[in-house]
Amino acid sequence: MGRRSKYSSKFKDKVVLEAIKERETLTELSKRFEVSPIKITSWKNEFLNNSDRAFENEAPSVKKIKQENDRLYTKIGKLQTEVDFFAEACKDAGLKIN
Repeated sequence: MGRRSKYSSKFKDKVVLEAIKERETLTELSKRFEVSPIKITSWKNEFLNNSDRAFENEAPSVKKIKQENDRLYTKIGKLQTEVDFFAEACKDAGLKIN
């Protein structure tokens, strides 16, 4: 079983983004964040290799909202059909509706 990293994903993101900016050398970043240059390079490579997934999927909350919208639009359609049906039935029965 692999060893759990002592660095949080937020920390890794912060270090990697600084490395990508290339405003400081790896040595400078290493001293600043107290992480080896090899580790920074490894995190940067992992980040870049997986960057294509950043825009693949929508956030779960967006997906839920779209599903709820679809459900509500379907319900609206059914209700409108019922309203139209009853309006026509009332018209046929000689009832006046506003």
